[in-house]
Amino acid sequence: MRDIEEFPEDFIQKLHMQIGLNVKKARENANMTQLQLSQAIGHKSVTIISRAEICYKNQHFNIEHLTKIAFVLEVDICQLLVNK
Repeated sequence: MRDIEEFPEDFIQKLHMQIGLNVKKARENANMTQLQLSQAIGHKSVTIISRAEICYKNQHFNIEHLTKIAFVLEVDICQLLVNK
């Protein structure tokens, strides 16, 4: 078993940033705007997508967002999570 004290301090922040980049790439590959994707997953404004894609003010996607995004974009959710 590992000691949590050895867990890299910035790992989670870097992970959120990578996920944001992965969502952006998948969205662009699907030729969707941030607004179109936001509305497709049930939001009225672009805020969640635009902020989470760049981790603005530490905002990020949650598992529900990622599940809906993967469904709408027709990608495996693992593609959004993997560190490329």
